[in-house]
Amino acid sequence: MTGPGRRVGHAYRALAGGALLLAIRAVASGDRLADRPAAGSTVDEEGRAAFTQHVPDLTDAQLKAFALGNRIFSTSWVAAPASVAIFDGLGPFFSQRSCSGCHLRDGRSRPPMGGPDSGGRHDDGAYVIGLAREDGAGGLAPDPTYGEQLSERALPGLVPEGMVDVRWAEQPFRFPDGETASLRHPEYDLRDLGYGPLAPGTRLRPRLAPAMPGMGLLEAIPDSEILAREDPDDRDGDGISGRAHRVPAPDGSIRVGRFGWKADKVAIHDQVVRALRLDIGITSHDLPTSDVTAAEPEAARLPEGGDPEIGDTTLAAIVDYCAMLAVPARRNLHDPGVARGAREFAAAGCASCHGGAYVTGASPFAALDHQRIKPGTDLLLHDMGPSLAEGVSARAASGAEWRTPPLWGLGLHAHVTGYRFLLHDGRARTLVEAILWHGGEANASRERFIHLPAGARRDLLAYLESL
Repeated sequence: MTGPGRRVGHAYRALAGGALLLAIRAVASGDRLADRPAAGSTVDEEGRAAFTQHVPDLTDAQLKAFALGNRIFSTSWVAAPASVAIFDGLGPFFSQRSCSGCHLRDGRSRPPMGGPDSGGRHDDGAYVIGLAREDGAGGLAPDPTYGEQLSERALPGLVPEGMVDVRWAEQPFRFPDGETASLRHPEYDLRDLGYGPLAPGTRLRPRLAPAMPGMGLLEAIPDSEILAREDPDDRDGDGISGRAHRVPAPDGSIRVGRFGWKADKVAIHDQVVRALRLDIGITSHDLPTSDVTAAEPEAARLPEGGDPEIGDTTLAAIVDYCAMLAVPARRNLHDPGVARGAREFAAAGCASCHGGAYVTGASPFAALDHQRIKPGTDLLLHDMGPSLAEGVSARAASGAEWRTPPLWGLGLHAHVTGYRFLLHDGRARTLVEAILWHGGEANASRERFIHLPAGARRDLLAYLESL
């Protein structure tokens, strides 16, 4: 693989005169980032299909690849052997049957409701439960019985790995001016473990699938631009000490991660093959073995859907589809409250992590090529405090460190899917709740938000809704 996260199904070409084109496009797009944060990859769509649009200026071949990838992304996999061999190999353990099972209309997934109607079951939501324990050497290891992820679904004849019951504990919050909010956090109970208990020290790691627009642009950001934003020792004294997640590459080099809640994946390809393996049970050339352990021999004896179960061409179509998803334009820019909210956002220090612009590198997709973009993330890991910390830490990313999520498209989540749940486990039901859960490096910004007059808080929220 060459360049910063360049595996999108084919190699990226070199661009003659790239520096000149870069300068021209930077000047031309500099005054358009306010309403078109993805520059040439921005589209004017704000309904249910806002996240499913392809970037403009695709060639006929690229349009065909997008259509193929969309079909594969939405198709349910089935158990092997099947008459349609391209889509067999499901499981033996799995969380969803298709990519769109988590990414409804390419948006975010949702957590389980956890109320009396659902019985608290995980399977009324669409997120996954990772498993990990500290290995004593600064890294993380999977559970020896259940692997990297606990699957609540299994092929016929197999006992599912287990079920997770979720209860949401509420805690009231009152602003100094008397306005109130309610924060909730999840409490998990395991039941019906099919193959014995978890190993001592294994912790649950719930994950909500993120929205997908702009993935190709994030992949095209050079490593150097992300590293330039690092300040691990807080030398500027602003209380923000973000750091890049350095990921070893197969060739021995070190790359900068940018995908995943811990920024532990460099390229879209890496994110896709991991999701196929853990969420659906589909192996690839990169990850040729399933997440089945020696404690699950019956599962290991079931037929497979090929070796590997997804071919390179099919996989490339999914990866390219993800790379070609456009970003919706901002809305309500001329609303005075939105303009005031943007100023409050900056004054509160939120832009320290959720601000800044990048210039992408070369790309075979014209709308991704040398674009000046403003995704609303520094793509760095930040300590978000003990309230959001998970129970395991690694040297590369502690339990309290999370990648800053992009903000583009934030105001459209509910329009696309009918719901909006934020943070890694979906505990935040509103923008206010998401902000109030910020701690650690973000604590000062949180406190500024809390102590804003009610009208100024509403303006800041209006700004976020415009993104």
